[in-house]
Amino acid sequence: MKKLKIAVIGAGRLGGFHAQKLAKMPDVELSAIVDPLMENRRRVAAECLCPEFTDYGGLLGRIDAAVIAAPTALHYKLAKDFLESNTHLLVEKPLCLNSLQADELLALARNRNLVLQVGHVERFNPAFTASLPHLGDPKYIETVRTSPFTFRSTDVGVVLDLMIHDLDLVLSIARGRVQKVDAVGLKVVGKDEDVANARIQFQNGCVANLSVSRVSREPVRRMQVWSARAFADIDFTARTSILVRPSETLRQGAFHVDELSPEQVEHYRRHFADEHLPCEHLQFEAVDALALELQDFVEAIRAGRQPLVGGQAGRDAVALAETILDCIHTHWNASGSDSTTDTPRHVIPVPHLPPAVALHPGKFREAG
Repeated sequence: MKKLKIAVIGAGRLGGFHAQKLAKMPDVELSAIVDPLMENRRRVAAECLCPEFTDYGGLLGRIDAAVIAAPTALHYKLAKDFLESNTHLLVEKPLCLNSLQADELLALARNRNLVLQVGHVERFNPAFTASLPHLGDPKYIETVRTSPFTFRSTDVGVVLDLMIHDLDLVLSIARGRVQKVDAVGLKVVGKDEDVANARIQFQNGCVANLSVSRVSREPVRRMQVWSARAFADIDFTARTSILVRPSETLRQGAFHVDELSPEQVEHYRRHFADEHLPCEHLQFEAVDALALELQDFVEAIRAGRQPLVGGQAGRDAVALAETILDCIHTHWNASGSDSTTDTPRHVIPVPHLPPAVALHPGKFREAG
């Protein structure tokens, strides 16, 4: 089988990780690492034993695919040039800065029958994928994603830096048209928002509440989902999932508290959760989600199929982020700010999900 020639554009922290994974894939030839910063590209080229380039122009039309891991502001220009040279692309999240740019890239990929994948790597987290079958028709979703300030991705605010992960996850399970968005954000360090909260209401009745901060003391990556058939508390960092599935009696509304005898009340005080709200704790082994994402990219190219996270999903996340950013600016303008694009600078406590309620005692069990 002929090896796919793939280049990595951007030799920063994430670009280096992509290059390392690709260099180990037997059906891939890491053709180049491209970065204008000599120190970055030479470090990665030495680690991965691949050619290094200052500029990507000489690669156009000469490789099969590329991974774009450059700063977000450069995504659109880079992606457009490679798509126009008939190159399959994996673009790190977010796809680009706005929906107009995203629509143009999506049209280019479709017209040329090219794979356009977006690097929403959380879709490959085993705690999320194991929970998915139980979360049909969710009615309420709550996410919290926080981190200490990393001094990376400072070209965008926290909505396009961190919240974009959860926007993609929420859109992938809510599966409905967005009806209403409310949002607020605050600057703490940079020129853009560092803390943000968004409330999204879908036409199908689902409501999602998302909180992010990149100036937190502790890293958190959590999602809680309520649906008619199950509740899930997913910890993306620990790769754990707590699943609570109500009994058929509860789901049918056939448990009548007011009709219980004193003996039944006493019984259910001790056994209600066990019998009607059984709880399953899942613990997953560590996986290399980035390697899984890249393997999906390669397989999509070879099979001529859509990847797990295609360009449309990336575009939809960017469009929703764009709406949230508009809401943030409008909120402060309505509150007396001098500019619709100015977000005040404050220091406030960062948001956290409450601890998951242990409805059923017991340790996490290992899962596949």
